[in-house]
Amino acid sequence: MNARVRRHALLATGLLTLATVATNAQAAPLQAYNVDPASVSVSGLSSGGFMAAQLGVAYSSIFQAGFGVFAGGPFDCARNQNYTACMYNATPSITTPNANINAWSGNQIDNKSNLTNRKIYLWGGTSDSTVGPNVMNKLKAQMDVFGSAANIKYDTTSGAAHTFPTDFAGTGNNACSSAASPYISNCSFDGAGAVLKHLYGAGLNARNTGTLGGSVVSFDQSTYLSAANGGGATGYAYVPANCASGGATVCKLHVALHGCQQSYSKIGDKYIQNTGYNKWADTNNIVILYPQTTVDNTSHSTWSSGSVANPNACWDWIGWYGANADQKGGTQMAALVAMVNKVTSGYSGGGGTPPATVPAAPAGLSVSATTASSVSLSWSAASTATSYKIYRGGANVGTSTGTSYTDSGLTASTSYSYTVSALNAVGEGVQSSAVSGATQAAVSYSQSVTATVTNHYVAGRLTVTQYNQMGAKYGYNASMTLYLCGSTWTNSATCGPLS
Repeated sequence: MNARVRRHALLATGLLTLATVATNAQAAPLQAYNVDPASVSVSGLSSGGFMAAQLGVAYSSIFQAGFGVFAGGPFDCARNQNYTACMYNATPSITTPNANINAWSGNQIDNKSNLTNRKIYLWGGTSDSTVGPNVMNKLKAQMDVFGSAANIKYDTTSGAAHTFPTDFAGTGNNACSSAASPYISNCSFDGAGAVLKHLYGAGLNARNTGTLGGSVVSFDQSTYLSAANGGGATGYAYVPANCASGGATVCKLHVALHGCQQSYSKIGDKYIQNTGYNKWADTNNIVILYPQTTVDNTSHSTWSSGSVANPNACWDWIGWYGANADQKGGTQMAALVAMVNKVTSGYSGGGGTPPATVPAAPAGLSVSATTASSVSLSWSAASTATSYKIYRGGANVGTSTGTSYTDSGLTASTSYSYTVSALNAVGEGVQSSAVSGATQAAVSYSQSVTATVTNHYVAGRLTVTQYNQMGAKYGYNASMTLYLCGSTWTNSATCGPLS
C-alpha cells in the first residue's frame, strides 16, 4: 500500500486507540424476542452511517421503520470513485450511484419505490472535516430524489466535529468540537433521541435518565459474520425488561452501527453506553442491536480505491468484502439482516402466542388513483398481517406496512395487473384477486429549452425558490432541459413536477 493510501486508511475516523478486546468465549447465541418485523430501523455514525444508508436502500423491505445517518454519505458512493471523494468534505458525484439505484431496483436491491414510504433521518456537524457537510448534503440530495420530502429530516449542529452527538457527559466523551476517540461528544443535542423520535414518531415516552431497567446482553456474532469479512466475534444488544425473551409485550428493534475506531475492541462499551440509545429504548420497549466489526490488517481489493486494509474496523462501504457489498446478499449486509431476522423471529403479536397460520388474502384491492406514471392501490387490512407484498404482473414490486401503495415509474397509457399478499411471523399468505389499473395519457409539452440552471432563472423559467433548489441539487452551472407544459416549466419530459 502506498503512503498516501495508508494515511487515508489510518485517518478514516481519527487516531488509533486500543481498548480491551471482547471475547465470545461465554457469549450465548443471539435470542429471538417478541419484536414486530414492521418496526425495524437502523442508524449509524461514519462508516456505520454509510452502512445504514446501504441497508435502508438495499433492504428497504426489512428496515420498514426507516434509517438514520450520522456523518455518513450517499448510497454506493465509493463504487465508481475513490472513497476519499466521499470524505474530507469533498463533493462526491451521485450521478452513477443514482443510476445504479434505478438499474438495481427490484433485483440487486429492494424496489426503490419503498423509499417514498420510509422515514429518513440525517445529521451532520458543520465542523466535521472527516466526512463533512458537503458529503452529507449529497446524501440529502440523493434521498430527495428517491424518498419523500415529508419523511426526511436533516439536522445540523454548529461547531460539531466528526462525532456522535449527545446532550449529556458520558464517561470518556469529548467536547463537541473534538474528533477524537471515542468519537462521542456532548453537543447539547440528543442524537439518539432525535433519530428515534423521527423514525418512530414524536409520541415516544420520555427517556429514562436514571438507572435503566433493562440489560446489555452479549451474543456470539461469529455465527453470522466471520473475522475474515470484518466481523467481531461478539455482538451486543440492549434488552428492556419488558422485551426479555418470552415476554408478551410487542417490542421494536433498532440496529445501532458504530463507526470506524468505535468497535468494542477499540473503545470498549462506550458506543453501547454513552450514545443514549438505551435511555430511550428502556421506556419505549425498543431492543437495540449493537453489531460489531473487527480490525482487519489484510489488504483487500476494493471497488475503485485499490488494495486497502481495514485497520480501523470500519463497516464495508468501499467494497472490501465483495463486489456486492452494498447490495442484497453482500457479506456484511446479509449478516446484519440475518441478525435482524433472528431477533424478530420471536414475534407473537400482542397476545403472547404466535399466529397459527399465515394471513388470509387481503380483500377489497382497488385502484385509488392514477397518473401518467403511477398507479395507487388500497385494500382492507388482513387479520394478523404485519406487512404486505405488492405484485405487478406476478412480480413483486414492493412492500407496505399499511393498506396502500403507489407503484411509480410506469409507462403512460398502459394497463397493469396487481395482486397483494399479507405476511406475518408464520409466513406469506396467498395473493388477492387481481385488479387492473391503467396509467393516464402523457401530457405533451409545447416547448423545450436547454440551458444552465442560472440561465433558466435569468430567463424567467425558474422561480427564486426553484433556482436555489435546482442549483443546490445539480449545480448552478449544470446544463438542464426544461419543458413547457401549459404555463409551467419542468424538467420532466412527461410533464411531471420539477424534480
